[in-house]
Amino acid sequence: METIRYENGYPGGPANGFGSEYPNPFLKEHIVFRNRDYPNIGQVDEYVRLGGYETARTVLTTMQPGAVVDEVKRSGLRGRGGAGFPTGVKWSFIPKDIFPKYLVCNADESEPGTFNNHEIIDYNPHQLVEGMIISGFAIGATTGYIYIRGEYAYGARMLDRAIREAYARGFLGKKLWGTDFDFDLYVHRGAGAYICGEETALLESLEGKIGQPRAKPPFPAVAGLYAKPTVINNVATLTNVPMIMARGADWYRQYGTEKSPGTTAVSLSGHVKRRGNFEIPLGLTMRQFIYELGGGIRDGHELKFIVPGGASTNWLINKPEHLDAGMTWDDMRAIGTEFGSGAVIVLDDSVNVVTAAMKIDEFFKHESCGKCSPCREGTHFLTKVWERIGHGHGRPSDIPLLNEVGDQMLGGKCFCLLGPSSVSAVKSALKYFEPEIRQQIELGTKSQINGHDAPSPSVAEGSARTGAAAAPVKR
Repeated sequence: METIRYENGYPGGPANGFGSEYPNPFLKEHIVFRNRDYPNIGQVDEYVRLGGYETARTVLTTMQPGAVVDEVKRSGLRGRGGAGFPTGVKWSFIPKDIFPKYLVCNADESEPGTFNNHEIIDYNPHQLVEGMIISGFAIGATTGYIYIRGEYAYGARMLDRAIREAYARGFLGKKLWGTDFDFDLYVHRGAGAYICGEETALLESLEGKIGQPRAKPPFPAVAGLYAKPTVINNVATLTNVPMIMARGADWYRQYGTEKSPGTTAVSLSGHVKRRGNFEIPLGLTMRQFIYELGGGIRDGHELKFIVPGGASTNWLINKPEHLDAGMTWDDMRAIGTEFGSGAVIVLDDSVNVVTAAMKIDEFFKHESCGKCSPCREGTHFLTKVWERIGHGHGRPSDIPLLNEVGDQMLGGKCFCLLGPSSVSAVKSALKYFEPEIRQQIELGTKSQINGHDAPSPSVAEGSARTGAAAAPVKR
């Protein structure tokens, strides 16, 4: 068995110190980041001492699966992977008369700006394992998989270690706690593709195929892994389950709002004084999160815009209706964006909007699986237009061109949401900062007219409608 070195209460390794947090006045205790309250909880002895796996034992020996589903429904737990779909409702879609069933944990966490699942995996892995045992029992799944991004080698080792310890204690395997319920759990390392965060592409990869999304319907609840009923939940979603079942739905609802109960883990990065992971009650305002927990914008600068839920979400700007919106799925949708995967990226007035949008669209271009032409060609074309503007060769026609290309990727024209996600940066930049972009285009045009030294134009003439190819930028 692998020996893990502990330093200052945390496992030594690439993420050592990752779990530190500034004082959080909005929370009495942590639910998924319990390592903040009990630094050695990643060790099985400490987890068991604190009551770990006792909830799973109680559930399996005294409850029926349907009662577990009902309690999770009553808690109002919503999926933490981005969409915020009610977890108990998702579980209830699983057919009762088809076997085998599978439970899959999406630990890919590849959305830019998101790193909160890392902390659970590295420092509180046994609570995730226990959550999967209870969830598997609830839906009738006897096999679970944790699909983790291949680059997260340290996290994969922590999960493997926790699973080995759980098997050694009899918490995984056959006839758990003397019942007829069997549950086996495995870690599967992907090859590092953003598209595998999409649940059907994840299933394709888990089956050993190319990670590309499937046509829906059928949905995974009916025909998922190996065409059998499958539930796919995020790391933080499953890690909530033991605490809900141990203390009850009413206790869980003391945090959060009526429609979004509980707490959630959010990663904060960018131009703030305090960066890192924070567990917050749902409904905290964006202003409270950035200025009280995050310490505000770095000295000498002002807030310019916020990417509120990872790179795939529409931006927010420095105005009261955005800053005073609650951090919930419904409140964020009410102001035209998404709460997403729990990633807030804050950018100040030093940022060039064209560069920011270009970098985001470069990411989506790189991660497009290529299955559908609107995404494959559209992300490429958007990036090239941004690069042309950024290199001083923008044209006034580039603004309607960006809108036209973006519109060709919206409205269900792409096979999955990756293509539309790349349009968020385009629409946000043009909505809030079009004068700045026009000014950059005009300055670039003037510099060419005046004979200033500038890179040669790099984007070939062409129309978004014809899909004409763009030449590579010369750097």
